[in-house]
Amino acid sequence: MARLNARHPWSHNDHFHSWILANLPHQRRSALDVGCGRGELVAALSPYFTTVYGNDVDETMRQQATSRCSGLSNVTIHDGSWTDVPGPFDLVTMIAVLHHLDVAVALQEARRLLAPGGRFLAVGLAPPSGLEDIAWDLASIVTNPVIGYVKHPWPNTNGVQPPPIPTQDPTMPFAQLQQVVAQVMPGASMRHQLGFRHTIAWTKPT
Repeated sequence: MARLNARHPWSHNDHFHSWILANLPHQRRSALDVGCGRGELVAALSPYFTTVYGNDVDETMRQQATSRCSGLSNVTIHDGSWTDVPGPFDLVTMIAVLHHLDVAVALQEARRLLAPGGRFLAVGLAPPSGLEDIAWDLASIVTNPVIGYVKHPWPNTNGVQPPPIPTQDPTMPFAQLQQVVAQVMPGASMRHQLGFRHTIAWTKPT
C-alpha cells in the first residue's frame, strides 16, 4: 500500500485546506495557524484576513514559511510560543498539530486566544480503538489510492519519500479526544473524515 500511494502521492493535510476555507468565521480581522509548517495554509488565509500569524516550533519550517509568504505584507511568521502570539483572533487553526500537544491545555489556550464569535478549526489524527474508527480507517485505505490518482495522475518514480514535515504518531483515541473537546469547547462538532483524519469545529460564544 505504501508503494502504491508513493506512485500517486498527495498531502492529506493540505487536502483539508478547502474545508478550513469553507468554514471561516464571519468576522475576519486576525487569524492564527498553529504549527504552520511550510506556510501553505497561512498563505491561503492571507486574502481573507487583515492579519495572519503562523507559528511553528521547527526552525526549518519557519524559514520555509517565511520564504513562502515573503510577498504577503499581512502575514507574520512568529518564532516564540504560539500561546504568546498577541490576540485575540477570529480564527485559530491546527492541522495535524493537536496530537503533538497536551490536548486539554492546547484547547484551553485556543479558547482563550479566540475573540467572541471566533472559530477554532482543527484537522487531527487519532489511533483506531473501536469499530467505527476501524471502519473509517478501512474506508481511508480503500479510497486513499483513488484520491491519489485523481490528484496526482502521473506516476511518481522516486519511490517512498520521507515526510516533508516533522511527524509524530497520535496516542489519544477519537472517543477520548471527543470527551476532552466537549469539556473545553462545549457544542464543538467533531467528525471522522477520509484520509485518516478527523475535523473539529467550534465557535466561541459571543
